Amino acid sequence: MVFTHDDYTVAWICALPLEMAAAKVMLDEVHPPLPQPETDHNVYTLGRVSSHNVVIACLPGGVYGTISATAVASHVVSTFRSLRFGLIVGIGGGVPRPNTDIRLGDVVISKPTATSSGVIQYDYGKTLRDGRFQHTGLLNKPSPVLLKAVSQLESDYITGKRLVSKILIDIKHKYKEMRESFSRPKDDWLFRPIYNHKDGEHNCSACDQTQLVNRSVRTTDDPYFHYGLIASGDQVIKDAKTRDSIAHDLDILCFEMEAAGVMDELPSLVIRGICDYCDSHKNKQWQGYAALTAAAYTKTLLSVVPMSCHKKKLQKLWEPVQVVPFRRNPQFIGREEEITRTEELIIQKNGPDRIALCGLGGVGKTQIALELAYRMRDRDPECSIFWITCTSYESMEQAYMSIALKLGIADIKPAEVKEKVKAYLSQECAGKWLLLFDNADDIGIWSKDNTNHSVLRDFLPQSNQGHILFTTRSRKVAVKLVSSYVITITEPDTETAVKILQNSLVEKALLYDYGTAIALLERLVFLPLAITQAAAYINENSINLSDYVKILQDQESDVIELLSEDFGDERRYKDTQNPVALTWFISFQQIQRSNKLAADYLSLMACINPRDIPQSLLPQPNSTKKGIDAVGLLKAFSFVSEDSRDCSLHLHRLVHLATRNWMRKNQQFSPQILKAADRLNEVFPNNAYTNRKMWRGYLPHALSLIAEADFQKEQKRYINLIVNIGRCLYSDGRWKEAEELGIQEMELCKRVLGPKHPDTLSSVNNLALIYRNQGQWNKAERLAIQVIELRKQVLGPEHPDTLSSVNNLVLIYRNQGRWKKAENLEIEVIKLHKQVLGPEHPDTLSSGNNLSSIYRNQGRWKEAEELGIEVMELRKKVLGPEHPDTLGSINNLALIYWNQGRWEEAEELELQVMKLRKKVLGPKHPSTLTSMNNLASTYRTQGRWKEAEELGVQAIELRKQVLGPEHPSTLTSMNNLVSIYRKQGRWKEAEHLGIQVIKLRKQILGLEHPSTLTSINNLVSIYRNQRRLKEAENLGMQVVELRKEVLGPEHPSTLTSINNLTYIWKQLGKVQDTLTLIKKRPELGHNSWGQDHSHTISSSNTLTGREIAMNSLSKKPNQHTSAKASLPLTVYNYPFKQMKLVHELITGGKRRVIKRFFMRR
Repeated sequence: MVFTHDDYTVAWICALPLEMAAAKVMLDEVHPPLPQPETDHNVYTLGRVSSHNVVIACLPGGVYGTISATAVASHVVSTFRSLRFGLIVGIGGGVPRPNTDIRLGDVVISKPTATSSGVIQYDYGKTLRDGRFQHTGLLNKPSPVLLKAVSQLESDYITGKRLVSKILIDIKHKYKEMRESFSRPKDDWLFRPIYNHKDGEHNCSACDQTQLVNRSVRTTDDPYFHYGLIASGDQVIKDAKTRDSIAHDLDILCFEMEAAGVMDELPSLVIRGICDYCDSHKNKQWQGYAALTAAAYTKTLLSVVPMSCHKKKLQKLWEPVQVVPFRRNPQFIGREEEITRTEELIIQKNGPDRIALCGLGGVGKTQIALELAYRMRDRDPECSIFWITCTSYESMEQAYMSIALKLGIADIKPAEVKEKVKAYLSQECAGKWLLLFDNADDIGIWSKDNTNHSVLRDFLPQSNQGHILFTTRSRKVAVKLVSSYVITITEPDTETAVKILQNSLVEKALLYDYGTAIALLERLVFLPLAITQAAAYINENSINLSDYVKILQDQESDVIELLSEDFGDERRYKDTQNPVALTWFISFQQIQRSNKLAADYLSLMACINPRDIPQSLLPQPNSTKKGIDAVGLLKAFSFVSEDSRDCSLHLHRLVHLATRNWMRKNQQFSPQILKAADRLNEVFPNNAYTNRKMWRGYLPHALSLIAEADFQKEQKRYINLIVNIGRCLYSDGRWKEAEELGIQEMELCKRVLGPKHPDTLSSVNNLALIYRNQGQWNKAERLAIQVIELRKQVLGPEHPDTLSSVNNLVLIYRNQGRWKKAENLEIEVIKLHKQVLGPEHPDTLSSGNNLSSIYRNQGRWKEAEELGIEVMELRKKVLGPEHPDTLGSINNLALIYWNQGRWEEAEELELQVMKLRKKVLGPKHPSTLTSMNNLASTYRTQGRWKEAEELGVQAIELRKQVLGPEHPSTLTSMNNLVSIYRKQGRWKEAEHLGIQVIKLRKQILGLEHPSTLTSINNLVSIYRNQRRLKEAENLGMQVVELRKEVLGPEHPSTLTSINNLTYIWKQLGKVQDTLTLIKKRPELGHNSWGQDHSHTISSSNTLTGREIAMNSLSKKPNQHTSAKASLPLTVYNYPFKQMKLVHELITGGKRRVIKRFFMRR
């Protein structure tokens, strides 16, 4: 059979050779090539899929993206004029989402929504005033017959039909040479968005497998199919955060690079096989298989698309085209006389082929031309509309290239494009057209005198069916181009101008003051652009019409200059200027003339953060009225607004930027920065907790100021300010920021004051405190020891600052689990504090509280309780009941009660502390989060697991956010959640999280740190709960030994491990070992926990019941006992060498086993 171009009804478009290879093997029949026009440089593969004749086209090698795709699609459409629809088939990047389980090898199919065609050009739009990016434009939807076929396939899949899988199997058998490149790879790894690929590696074999997202295992390797929105743009997405940001905003399933260039040329469906996750781990491993799955789905789809049964129609030699850069203006009003006259000239028989709209800049010529273009399209859909922007030579060249692509003129040089477009439009077969040249103001572009560029007048097409419309400010240009057919555009009449203002205003009620509205329009000379600009200013600043009139009273002669400046408008070109800046400059000058203090306030606010500015931060005049008047003037101009809750001021963001620019132009920026620094240095408070509200109000502004380059040059003048900022950051628990500033402060003090100056040593001491709170205990210890030695030299061993440094070292030792060393040092510090400062000094009380905590850590709870209560009462008396240190003492006492099993008392105190810490410190302060975590632990021990879990998860998330995912406190919260999961019987979750915590604690704290041993002991309990008794026994024995060595044999944590082991041995049937431990345990528990502690009571009760049962068994070894009567207890003897000494989780640590305690010969 001989085929013609008109026999082909489906276009299959690919971007890559491997995609085309996958497409070719889907053909049921291959057809011979057909001749094609010289201008069509595509290379086609023709054939049949099911009942459809298909033309396959691929993008040029190495040239990808929407522009290349548009060129290919334009040629396909112009050469094969019977095409019903297009299929854009190939690979894409998937977007993993909680509600859509997209995997590599799956297929995503574009599916329209109420607001989208199924494909979104995510990088096409405009940037709004507030910096947000707004997507604009809507691509064509796929053909309805395709969407119905997609629904048919979707229903087939639900009923169990797997046609795609069958096609994939058949292809692999038929094309053996494709197996290597197109088979399904083994590894489908999805890493967490925050984890980046290891540089230099071509695959992910070297990437950290612990960063993989935990996903359920699929029951089949067959691809899944997903229907939704596909994002198309001209950039490769290789960053997970960027991927998620765009996808979240637009609800995207997949990213690709070609569809947006095709959809408007040919209604198409996009089918993408997922080959990567658009992250840094992107590689080519899955590309072949993904291309094949997409092609197989396409073949299946075509099998259910009905063949067109209508007879072929004679095709036109042309199709109407529209190239207009703006959408229709829904707010367009009036101008009927000018539009009607222009339309009459265009449709007039034997009328002019060129017409010009001429008028003053800003009078509305572009808007009239735009409205005219859309009316022409509505009146005659067969008329093509072309728009060329003449704001620059480059913009004209770009417009000509766009028109050429739309007309199917491709692969031409820029130097030839104008001649080619002229030739095309001059043909009769081009049909009806209207060509608009907007802003044709530069006579040099059209004049023969211009020697730099070609004369554009020579490239104007001529046709009986075509017309050209120019808009220009220059009457000279108008006459040169169109002779006498010039339509003069003047300012609109009053009624039209009022409607333009009304349409542009947010508050329509402002027009009730009609007299002022007319006065404003008169001041603006009724220029539409000036009216729109004025309305934008009024809307942004919420001022009255009369306020704007006042601003313009001294500047009437400069109105045109005002309107020629840059002004953002979505229906104006990006390279035009904006009048807003000049409007503000006028206002700045007025403020300077009328109120110098207001100008000073504005300058100060431009040097700091523009939001939430406390009025107390502004320089206070000698008269309250002057201050009120100055702020009132700024509010009157709507430069600032006042928050009704706290009277703080907000400076408009763009006014903030414009003021800074204005100061720079007047060489005032650097002096104003230093003036602002002087003011902050004067008013910024120290970190006394009573100043917290004040410093929190000032901090954003201080941080903004000290980041300025002009401040940094003079920072040695402001050491005290930097110190106070750092202390307040520390007190607020913002330790990362405090660390950065602390290092800066330390280096500055060393440079300016010297390394041994007391202030320098204070800065080093403070940095050590910051490191301790961040969990960087080794760094903190090194700095603390260094400070102690230097302070002993400089200040003496008994100076309060020296003792403070020693006390800091105690805290570090306690954090490190070196409790005996901490205890000895703290007792010495308390003695010196009492001697030097007195027994009720806050530093003495801090030392007492630390010693109480150390006793608690050591399991010496009675001593801890007595000392803790004493310190708490003294702190209430000396510091007050809500002082952070007092709350710290109450929190410590709650922990002591918790350790003693007095959980109701602990809960009562914890609720009290958490409430007060939220009030005094804030809900995200690290100390507040500690209280939250402690309360979760109490709920757990009380069996209130749901409440414990909710609070525990909240504490983890907040600690990750505030402190970081590997901070020791974060790990404490995670370990707490492990215990909660275990108590709920959720052992797999507990085990998974527990192992994660052990690894992190080993890495950060070390194997022998008490917290690490706590995590390992939890894992022993989890293994026991799961009846993995041998693993539990091996690991439990090691924990007992390590805890005995680190904490001591009678420490409660050691006894907890021994208790764990008795349960394990009992379950293993080791009767004698169990009895030995059970007998020993209550005695030890009485010494450590106390006779009333729940653990001691539990141990005693357990001993009584179990010893009776076990003794009865041991006394009757030969007596026959039925299986129903009792369970056999087997005693196991393990040779030492055969026992697994160290569990895999603690490999690399010290290998110990306690032979004499655990082993029997």
